[in-house]
Amino acid sequence: MTLYSRITGTGSYLPPHRLTNADLAAELAAQGVETSDDWIVERTGIRARHFAAPDVCSSDLGLEAARRALQAAEVDAKDIDLIIVGTSTPDMVFPSTACILQNKLGANGCAAFDVQAVCSGFIYALSIADAMIKTGAAKKALVIGAEVFSRILDFKDRTTCVLFGDGAGAVVLEASDTPGILASDLHADGKHVGILCVPGHVSGGNVLGKPLLKMDGQAVFKLAVGLLDGAARTTLAKAGKTAADIDWLVPHQANIRIMQSTARKLKLSMDKVIVTVDQHGNTSAASIPLALDAAVRSGKVKPGELLLLEGVGGGFTWGAVLLQL
Repeated sequence: MTLYSRITGTGSYLPPHRLTNADLAAELAAQGVETSDDWIVERTGIRARHFAAPDVCSSDLGLEAARRALQAAEVDAKDIDLIIVGTSTPDMVFPSTACILQNKLGANGCAAFDVQAVCSGFIYALSIADAMIKTGAAKKALVIGAEVFSRILDFKDRTTCVLFGDGAGAVVLEASDTPGILASDLHADGKHVGILCVPGHVSGGNVLGKPLLKMDGQAVFKLAVGLLDGAARTTLAKAGKTAADIDWLVPHQANIRIMQSTARKLKLSMDKVIVTVDQHGNTSAASIPLALDAAVRSGKVKPGELLLLEGVGGGFTWGAVLLQL
């Protein structure tokens, strides 16, 4: 019998502290940095984001999202045999955020590890879990994207600090005899490391370099649109589908302009694109599962529909997953 994997439950969690553009602009003004709601909305489509409290880690956000996904799937945490967390803001250098979350969840004993592909992290993690289920190495997986990007923002750089937020999203992926995930496509190109990075690390108890986010926005935009279009078309071709077959595009929520450009290349109406960037900002690896869960719980996305998930991030990494819900 051919094994497939299907998403059987989704969940998400946003920390309660919500900052509108006006709230953030007021905080930045106190530090001598000027911005405004109009400036942010015009360039990004973002109107608000959530920031975690100082004592809240990625594993805490991921835990709440995982619990909600498990509840939706009607699966007990003890039955999970694989946990993969996509994150660029782990709780510690090691152990992995997945191991920390596993213990909090009470799913001790199963395989657990992190995937670091920045904003493509959830796409990478979902593809890995799908492959492990198809080989029989796992039967019930938790795939989570969780980030506290507010910890690595340079609040003196208005071109980047207004873009990001904190949050987590999760799915339960289960073995099935009917297709769920139809195809995926993953890529990376390390020659673009410098256009989006956090150029710092720990050595001898000291921080070396600058552990704050650095981005060349124009370079990222130019790369992202073309790469996302290519990954989308390759993934569709692998499954014998075309863009016309897509019910919903669930893209990484980075910037409304990137999302609009990607939709135009695929000849998709924005009515078929799930958009949450206005309320969440860019939550990196959490953005796709956050958007997916919001769409499922609102009733917009329904069982049986064909979804194309795609993301691009620092590395430079990019990829797409085509699935039937």
